[in-house]
Amino acid sequence: MESVSDSDSVRLEVSACLRCLSSSDSSRNITVLQTLLSYLDEASHGAAQRAQFSRSHYSRTLRVLITTIEADWVHRLTARQREELWDALFLRGPPEQALLVLLEAIGELRWASLKIKIRAKFLQDGRLTNLLWSYCVGSAQSDSPQLRETLLGRLSALPDIMANKLHHNISPLFLPQQYYPLLASAMLTALQRTCQALRGQHQPDNINCSLAFVSQTLGKLCLQGHGGLVLAAMAPRLSACTRSDMVWQRVCWKLFESIPQRSMECVLTALVLAVSGPESLGRIVGNLVLRNKKAEFVITHKLLLLQYKYETGVLRTVLGYLAADRDRRPLLIQVLRCICQAWANPSAVKHTPMEQQLYVSKALLLSVSLLKDQELQDLRSELLQCLLGGMQSHLDSSVLRIRCVGMVVGECLSSRMDNADTKLKFEYEQDEETRELLSLMTPSGWCEPEPVDGVLQHNIILTFIHKSSDDELTPYDMTEDQEVSQTSPPRYLRDCLESLMSSEDAMRVELSLKAADPLVRRNAFAAREVRISVQMSKVLLHMEDKYNIQGFLILRHAAMVALAVTDCIPVTQYLTTEFYSLNYSLRQRLDMLEVLVAAAQELSLPTTDKKNSSIISALDVAELPPFQGHDPVHWRQVVEKRIQSKTRRISKGASQPATAKATPNRYAPVAGYFFFPLLKNYDKPEVTFDLLGSDHLVLGRLIHSLGLFMHLAVNAPVAAQMGSALLDFVWTVRYHTDQCPNPILILDIGLISAKKKKNYCCISLHLKCQICIVFIGFIKVIFQDLLIFYFLQL
Repeated sequence: MESVSDSDSVRLEVSACLRCLSSSDSSRNITVLQTLLSYLDEASHGAAQRAQFSRSHYSRTLRVLITTIEADWVHRLTARQREELWDALFLRGPPEQALLVLLEAIGELRWASLKIKIRAKFLQDGRLTNLLWSYCVGSAQSDSPQLRETLLGRLSALPDIMANKLHHNISPLFLPQQYYPLLASAMLTALQRTCQALRGQHQPDNINCSLAFVSQTLGKLCLQGHGGLVLAAMAPRLSACTRSDMVWQRVCWKLFESIPQRSMECVLTALVLAVSGPESLGRIVGNLVLRNKKAEFVITHKLLLLQYKYETGVLRTVLGYLAADRDRRPLLIQVLRCICQAWANPSAVKHTPMEQQLYVSKALLLSVSLLKDQELQDLRSELLQCLLGGMQSHLDSSVLRIRCVGMVVGECLSSRMDNADTKLKFEYEQDEETRELLSLMTPSGWCEPEPVDGVLQHNIILTFIHKSSDDELTPYDMTEDQEVSQTSPPRYLRDCLESLMSSEDAMRVELSLKAADPLVRRNAFAAREVRISVQMSKVLLHMEDKYNIQGFLILRHAAMVALAVTDCIPVTQYLTTEFYSLNYSLRQRLDMLEVLVAAAQELSLPTTDKKNSSIISALDVAELPPFQGHDPVHWRQVVEKRIQSKTRRISKGASQPATAKATPNRYAPVAGYFFFPLLKNYDKPEVTFDLLGSDHLVLGRLIHSLGLFMHLAVNAPVAAQMGSALLDFVWTVRYHTDQCPNPILILDIGLISAKKKKNYCCISLHLKCQICIVFIGFIKVIFQDLLIFYFLQL
């Protein structure tokens, strides 16, 4: 009964205080703020009363304070009173509740400077650290899976949320370059407190610490693409702390073991790029690769065989990590066997890019250099078979660069096996590439420096380099020199396509890519001939930037848009069909949507050329005023007046904006080709693509594109069918939990109540995934004929 009375007394006193805040008495309201603040002080109230206030009344108190921020008595508070009373209520309570309430109030821009200042103080005063630490020790208030998921979404997307609401009024503290390192520092502080608690220096004995929430936060950040900023700040500190402290090592191992499976690849990839070497990686993650299958796949397969965009340092870190521990060395042997098969595969030599072949060759040499003598003898037969088969495949190639790589790798392997019968020697021209391959056989030459106090010692090297001065050398006059190009841009569309498909000349490929857009638009008939447009779209879609062409993505996008506009139906059918096909990356699927959106926007522009003059003249004739006895405007006005006279209004809001005037364009006849094929297979997950599951980024872009397709077809006859289909689609994802940094879709569909009172009803669908554009005034156009028909029947 005592606990019940304490709960009632807290509830009654807090309710009375909140009612008093609506008055204009400044002195009384100051007393009220002091009373509310006392519930956050250990010396003023008991533990049960403070817990009751934090659990049941704290969030409501903050919301009331937010609503009274424009009151006169708030303006009369001095700066010290505002800091000690007002700000303290936000900064001394449960941090997770304060953060959510502050983010709820972002949209209210009145007195935004005061609220932005409070949010900045929230970040600067270590409240993020307190939030993470409260979840480490299990002291977070009102903990639930829904609250955790909400907090993870807000913490990981805070810069996007602030930018979407505040635009140019955002503080620099909320920019990604400052916020994410600050959040990384908060996670490091929470880990440090955990280590102190485990040693008994910060908390009582027998404390139970959990790193699940910190791991989920790190995984969410890396999954959304911020792993580079976060781990660039965390990795040096973790490497320095784990060098001689076993408690830090165990805490780091537990941190990365608790990473969710869907985020494991992003976290490990960012960590490998951020650490200084294999020793640092081994101290931070331990034997994670042996305990987690996803981590094993990423380390032993994906970073070595599937992805080849990384520098040689990544290979050294990964392979050195596998070779550094006795328990992990069997994985090194397994990796070496897979690399040997990939390097000796004749099909891979013919069809994989040169960059990937060079990447695999480096991995092969590094793996062999890390083998011990006994391991080398056990693998001798397999290495010899790889040497013979791979040498034949490389030397049979017509590309000089591939033959040189095969010669260098053959020499290195035969020298490592140290057999006089198989030792090889070739004559080739040495360059930077071959010298790098030869240097990989010396492990002592690629040991990377360890960080000292979290900072690499590369500044010393840069200082030494800058001491070398070239001031004494006389510069050669090259002002009148001109770059001479022996390659001319293609003049025909087929020549352009052939260069993009098979040319090994970087200059020719660049000129062909730059000429693709104007060639397609100038030769529309040639683009439609034998469906060359579809073939060229396929080549551009699969094209990679092998030669580091400036503006490559922009040029490729412009060429694909030109193809989609020139030969609309075949190219659109190809892109919408391939969107749900297998073996496409998420980037390629996003490229398809971007091309379709850009093409639809261009096609929706009003037609003004002479080719469509007959269509325009026909429409102009149709717009002449008809016979007055059959004037559609006349009876529409009668119906409108009848509706207005029989409609009851509680309050009259702003009038609806006028519908845009319909103009002839090329998009209306083909709008269905853009829209409906994308709705066919969205609920069928494939091996490499799960639209309604983990690939929510593509889902957000898809809904955004579908909404835009429907918006551009606002005056087309098919618009009503598109609206109905889009409503059915978005209804299936209304409970989606992931968020994308795009505007919110609010789709208002006006329906008619089939009763005698003829009232209007409006259904508002608010998607949680926040992934589309706003349609205002569109519904009147779609359902205008339906409304008129219904009221004429009454």
